[in-house]
Amino acid sequence: MFTIGELSKLTQLPVKTLRFYHEQGLLVPSYVDPDTGYRYYDQRHVETARAIVYLRNLEFSLSDIGQILDSSRDEDLLAVLLRQQSIVKERIKGLRKAAKSLDQFIVEERKARNMASTANEVQEKVLTPCLVGGIRTRGRYSDCGPLFGRLGRSLGRHICGSAMMLHYDCEYREDDADFEACMPVRRTLEAAGIDVRELPGGRCVSLVHRGPYDQLGHSYAQVFKYINDHKYKALSPSREVYLKGPGMIFKGNPENYLTEIQILVETGDA
Repeated sequence: MFTIGELSKLTQLPVKTLRFYHEQGLLVPSYVDPDTGYRYYDQRHVETARAIVYLRNLEFSLSDIGQILDSSRDEDLLAVLLRQQSIVKERIKGLRKAAKSLDQFIVEERKARNMASTANEVQEKVLTPCLVGGIRTRGRYSDCGPLFGRLGRSLGRHICGSAMMLHYDCEYREDDADFEACMPVRRTLEAAGIDVRELPGGRCVSLVHRGPYDQLGHSYAQVFKYINDHKYKALSPSREVYLKGPGMIFKGNPENYLTEIQILVETGDA
């Protein structure tokens, strides 16, 4: 048996700390003298005390340490620590995935803020070809939500940009619109029910619309007026790129949504 002073020397823990661990139920003595109140410990407590110190240095809470020690009552402490090591590795894996997702979100947010400075101004630019994965359908425009969800689940880590929708109709159609939900991807891959292909580039007239989706018509009017004034020919499909919109959890303020309208054009230049 060791006195609390001897255990303090063996573990390099102050007596005050050992008493505190006793009060917390983490390091209960083998025997407490009812007359003197002296605490006595055995060899097992030395190992347990060292484990507590180690786990505290890894910033485990006392509550977590208590659960680990409770688990070790029915099995070897080393086995419990090995299992805990596996749990920590899974947490690290999850945090790395979260960090990567945050990196992508921050890039897209910065891009959106830069776009916001030129919102509602018609511009001309050249789009480069890009790989996309798309699901084309007929229905109501509001049906696009589940399609984007399906694309997100299927393409996952291969997605490399903002969601977009291709409109194949030359007019607004309420119930049988011909449209395609798309996500840009890093490389060619196979996914059931998803068409992965290169989306052609070219000269386009664009405008970043700032505001709710139900006000997009005003921005389309500006784009088509520009195209007609310059005697360009609009090509199908037109594109809507959702630079900033409702998230999976936070819907945000629709007044701050950013949607880039892109219409490829033929200019008649030689």
